[in-house]
Amino acid sequence: MSVYTVHEPPLRAGAAAPDVERFAFVRDGFSWWAFLFAPLWMLRHRMWLVLIGYIVVVAAIEIPVRLSGAPAVAASLIGILLGLLVGFEAGTLRRFTLNRRGWKTLGVVSGDDLEDAERRFFDAWLQRKNSPSGAPHAPTPGPVSAAPIRRGPPGSGIIGLFPEPGAPR
Repeated sequence: MSVYTVHEPPLRAGAAAPDVERFAFVRDGFSWWAFLFAPLWMLRHRMWLVLIGYIVVVAAIEIPVRLSGAPAVAASLIGILLGLLVGFEAGTLRRFTLNRRGWKTLGVVSGDDLEDAERRFFDAWLQRKNSPSGAPHAPTPGPVSAAPIRRGPPGSGIIGLFPEPGAPR
């Protein structure tokens, strides 16, 4: 199963409700497209600041390696390693760009594919929106840890699943 983060774009001028067609689902995990074609992938997703940073890092690393007379294999290996880094961090880079543009993170959803994740998210989102008690798109909180359960007489200092002192096992 893939895990996606869901992002809501800023409201357009005069809009009262978010445009659900523009919601972005960003998959967490390795991206082959970002690994193989990093600069083109960044351009496709309009990640200008990330692209500039990538070019600066590539230039700062590869130019000295080439000028030092290192074998071409070294420069190729560095390029592959940078591509791997971009491939592994592709989702994080997209989330960074969306947050910088003012998009709100609505939650996390998992699904077999993008369509399944969208269906699961919008089913839960519509239930929250139509519930009489809650905010329309507040993310569902994760598991909440409960306070420890006191067992034994008050003041005994026993917490959790430990037996009471002197009790049979």
